[in-house]
Amino acid sequence: MASISKTQFDELSLVRQGKVRDIFDTGESLLMVTTDRLSAFDVVLPDIIPDKGKVLNQISVFWFKQMEGLVKNHIITTNVDDYPDEFKQYSKALEKRSMLVKKAEPLPVECIVRGYISGSGWSSYQKEGHVCGITLPQGLKESDKLAQPLFTPSSKAEVGDHDININFEEAVKLVGEKTAGKLKQLSLEIYKKGAEYALTKGIIIADTKFEFGMLDGQIILIDEILTPDSSRFWPLNDYEPGRGQNSFDKQYVRDWLVDSGWDKKSPGPKLPKEVIDRTSNTYKEIYTRLTGENV
Repeated sequence: MASISKTQFDELSLVRQGKVRDIFDTGESLLMVTTDRLSAFDVVLPDIIPDKGKVLNQISVFWFKQMEGLVKNHIITTNVDDYPDEFKQYSKALEKRSMLVKKAEPLPVECIVRGYISGSGWSSYQKEGHVCGITLPQGLKESDKLAQPLFTPSSKAEVGDHDININFEEAVKLVGEKTAGKLKQLSLEIYKKGAEYALTKGIIIADTKFEFGMLDGQIILIDEILTPDSSRFWPLNDYEPGRGQNSFDKQYVRDWLVDSGWDKKSPGPKLPKEVIDRTSNTYKEIYTRLTGENV
């Protein structure tokens, strides 16, 4: 099955449909299925991106393994043969785009790390000279590398709502001082390790976001990690501060949406075929660059 806009497992227990992922309760665990839906500006767009879900799922699996020395994650298995019996009839649809995961309690903070100034961070800096309350030096240009990566959390939003940038003190109010400090430490460590590896593949990870959960009193990494949906990937050989960068992520879609005049409210506009095709190929290319494998 090349593309999935939403799972059609009607007799099974769908507990949550996110912007991209459908989550099923298996009793002891959760089955997370990554569809080919695409969201932008917190709105799920009407078109699907062929094979996008497979790319996102496999990139996350790759990175989860890379980061096991830093933090545990929620994966039990990605082998469909080891899934509960009720999912076996859907093995073909689930192959490469799903994972069986532990039931963790998600923490109500999106953990964003910015290594370069871009996107909403750049907009905030231009207007106010800071990003999420962190004052930055004067004279920075768009896409400049920051002296040190910034931890700039946000509060999680429901599907269709916008995440809200918060400062570290507000994160402390949400999860407590000890947990907030640990989230900051882990986020910066994971970003640094991922960014250093990506550079060896000719890729800059400009910024990214992580999600964490609690399991048996421990913080673990959940959801996705360092994917084109959650990160900005720039080609190193084309990097030039002072402008927006070419990218291996959904920035191309965001730019097209902005140019279209869309008001960033649901429903989103339909995408032209060339935008869909380019986005699909871009996701596949970043996977191959990072892992050396084809989708």
